[in-house]
Formats: sequence, structure tokens, C-alpha cells
Amino acid sequence: MNRKTLVLTAAIGLLASGLAACGGTDNGKNGMATIVVGTTDQFVATEDNPAPLDPAMGYEAGVWNVLRQTVQTLTHVPRGGGEPVPEAARSCTFTDRANESYRCKLRSGLEFADGTAVTAEDVKYSINRVIGIKSDSGPVGLLANIDTIETRGDSEVVFHLKTPDATFPYKLATPAAGILQKSKYPARSPRKGFQVDGSGPYTMKPEVRNNQVVKVVFTKNPRYKGDLKVLNNKVEMDLFPDAKAMGKAFDAQKIGMMTRTMSPEQAQQMLEKPKEGIKLTEMPGLAIRYLAFDTTDPAVKNRAVRQAIAQVVDRGQIAGQVYHATAEPLYSLIPSSITGHTSSFYNKYGEPSIPKAAAILQAAGIREPVKFTLHYTTDYYGSATATEFKALEKQLNATGLFDVNVQGAPWAKYLPAQMRGDYAVYGMGWFPDFPDPDNFTAPFLDKNNALNSPYVSVEAQKTLIPQSRREADRSVAGKTFRKLQDIVATDVPILPIWQGKQYVASRDGLTGVEWSVNSSADLQLWELGRSTS
Repeated sequence: MNRKTLVLTAAIGLLASGLAACGGTDNGKNGMATIVVGTTDQFVATEDNPAPLDPAMGYEAGVWNVLRQTVQTLTHVPRGGGEPVPEAARSCTFTDRANESYRCKLRSGLEFADGTAVTAEDVKYSINRVIGIKSDSGPVGLLANIDTIETRGDSEVVFHLKTPDATFPYKLATPAAGILQKSKYPARSPRKGFQVDGSGPYTMKPEVRNNQVVKVVFTKNPRYKGDLKVLNNKVEMDLFPDAKAMGKAFDAQKIGMMTRTMSPEQAQQMLEKPKEGIKLTEMPGLAIRYLAFDTTDPAVKNRAVRQAIAQVVDRGQIAGQVYHATAEPLYSLIPSSITGHTSSFYNKYGEPSIPKAAAILQAAGIREPVKFTLHYTTDYYGSATATEFKALEKQLNATGLFDVNVQGAPWAKYLPAQMRGDYAVYGMGWFPDFPDPDNFTAPFLDKNNALNSPYVSVEAQKTLIPQSRREADRSVAGKTFRKLQDIVATDVPILPIWQGKQYVASRDGLTGVEWSVNSSADLQLWELGRSTS
């Protein structure tokens, strides 16, 4: 994984950051100094979701960034990427050539943070629990291909799959397969509140105000036994309502690092006016943004309407004018840096064209203008989202073919409404669970899809997705993934808009920043330390 660190040359205004405690080393005498990081992620307990940090319920990048620090998984993706390696396990392997049976043997001496032994039965319980709860907004789709789980004594677990799946080791590396304690996580219902317990590298303590987390303190777990090397003793994560507030905390030297999500303006300012003592670390980004459609809603039920929208949206304008250097146009569900990518939307629609869009609508007998509302979340993906949707509104209305207005809602209300099917057209983002083309297609096209979408492609579900998973060499599956992308471009249940880069800002003296966020936007706080200078 290539990472580009831009070392800036003087103290920066808005983005200046200071470490919460000076001095210290990676893991030496002064390792007790707390590292403080900022994020704009929000965790709110509501009537719709009283358990936002339960692994069976949470399927969001921010939630997983808490779970990854505290809940251990059998495998993990190593620093720099590549195929998963054992984490809580000491070994994991497919036991057949068809990739239908996967066996893991646990490390000896594994314990939860309270000293209770971790056993193979805990692994089975935890994964069956996610499958059993089957939350509409949860990650159950990642585990849906499991047929049965077999335990052999306290230290061996075997997963028998319904169909071959070469990506299964990646799925075991996600918090969806996190190992939980029976006494703290009920089998048939979510664990309410914000406390997370496990056997991972840290224990956590949330600070909550008005049913919302404002701070999480991660403390090195002395009972942790796994593959990760923890380079600090304590990390504090401070949550901010937006990038501007996070930037002010940097300026006041209250936090030492800005994680997700910096605003495009903040990143652009640091790129154009480098300052001494500040690092802007650019990392490969696999996050994508897209419009999604309720294909049963009268406004967009006809495929021609969705195709006409795809024909006129100007991705280049959105990426260039709204997100500047932090985004580039995306013409497929699969980002350009992932094996199997093809620009299916560009191949089908080319450059934006009002006459072509009008012809699509006229051929389908659709009266113009087509009226609908574009929905977006006001606080989850960053402050630029509102600007992006205003630009989309302007683009669509300028054609004369559409009558569009935009409406925003906070994430705590937005996600439940989206999952209920309240929105005909809405904006979402995708932070991949693992860097494989399967994870940019199956979550949207397979059964138990991540959007709770009514759209169904029988060819995708019955033929193409199972076929792609049989190939251990992912490049061999490229032809199948091209077919999947072409289906999306034709039916347009989803309209990709852009893919983004990741930026993290920090002050000199904080080490491991380039490894603390991977290409899937996963926080890896154990990588952070302090230099001796």
C-alpha cells in the first residue's frame, strides 16, 4: 500500500494541532502519555437503534472503528494490505479445494478483558448471534453464506459454507465476526447502550451526554493475546459535530490528529499552503459515494427515469468543484484501483447529454418533468455533502427534464428512514469491509443487501456472485465482475458519483500515522506512538 505524506513547513491556522501530552516514545518510559485523536463520527442511541455499537447492529465505518479496537477477530488484514492472516487464531485455512470448508485453531491462553477464557464456542455463539438477530441495518449479509459452524474442543472451529467463497477469510476479519462474551451480549437481542467488551487490543470507556457519545477512551488491554503490536497505552477519541469544530480543536491544541472526516477545504488549504511541523498524510482511498433508488417508488420505478438521471449527472463537476483534490469521478461501483474495475457507466452513457436523456424518457413514454426529492444526511459524510446535493439539484433541474428538491436529515434519523424505504432517491457512501471487488458488488446486489433495497437481479444473485467467489485468484474473476458492473449501469439501482482520497492531519512527534488508517478507512489506533525527539 503506497502512502504519501506531505510534510508541511510552519504552524497552520485552522488545522494546527498539538499533542495532548508532549514527549513520550512509541512504547517506552513515557508511553503512558495519552494520544488524542478527533473524528466527526457520531454515535447516538435512539428508539430506532438503541444499540449503535453492537456488532450485530452496526454496519457503519465509524462504528467499526470503535469495534476494531476492542473486539477481536479470527483473522485480520496485515499492515500494508494483502490476504488476511491469523489474529485470535493461530492458524486458519480452507480444508477443501472448493473453498467451502474453513478451519481455524485458536491461540492458546486467549482471554476476554475480564479474564474469562475465550473458546471456540464463543466464536460460534458470536457469529450465530449476528445471523440470528438479522438486523436490517446490520452486517448479517457478510455471514449469510455460512451453513453451519462446528466446534472441536475449546480451540478449533470449522465453518461449513453453503457455496464456495474465496473471500471468506476477509469476512472473518470484520467486526461482523467479532468474538463476544455470552454473559454480556444476549443471544437474541442487541446490547443496548454504548459499552463494548471483548478480547481486542484495547478496553474502552465511552463518555455519554444526552444519549450521544462525546468521547471514547481506549486503554491498552493487558490480557490481549493476538497478532497486533500495540504501540501506545492509551488513546482518546474525541467526537465533533463537524470538520470545522474538529479543526478548532486542532488549533487549540486539544487533539493531536484529525481523522475522518476532514473537509475538502481543509485538505486543500494544507495542500496549497504547507506549514512547518504539520503532516498531511494522503492515503489510498476506496470510499465511494453514490445515489441509490427505491426501485418500487412510483417516481423512479421506471428504469428509464434512472437511466436519464445517469445520462445527465456531471460527476466531473461534483468532484472538481465540490471536493477539489480529494475526489475523482467514478463510473462504476468498483473503484478504479480494485481488480475487475471497468467504467461501465461511462461506456454506456458517455459524457452528460440532455438530448440523450430526453430521448430515453420519450422512448419510455414518460412525461416531463419527473418530480422527486433528493435526500442526504447532514452530519455523517462531512459538511461538503450539502454542497454536493445542491449541485446535483442544480444539474438535474437545469435540464428541464426533472423537478428536484433536496432535503437533509441527521444520520440518526436518516438511516432508519432509508432502511424503512421512506426515500425514493438518496445519497449514501460505502467504506469497504475489505479491498476486494466482491465487497463493492455483493453488498448491493446479493440477498440481505446493505441498503435493504427491493432491487433484485436474478442473474447477479443466482449466477454471477457465486461464480465470482469460486475463484481464489481474484483477477480470474474479472470477467464476471465486469458483467455485474454492466448490470448496474443498465438497471441503475445505484448511480456511482465519485471515489475519494483520505487525508489525516497530525503534528510532528506522532508516529505511525501513515498506518493508522487503511485504504478501507479503518482506524488502527494501535499503530500510533510518539517519537523520542
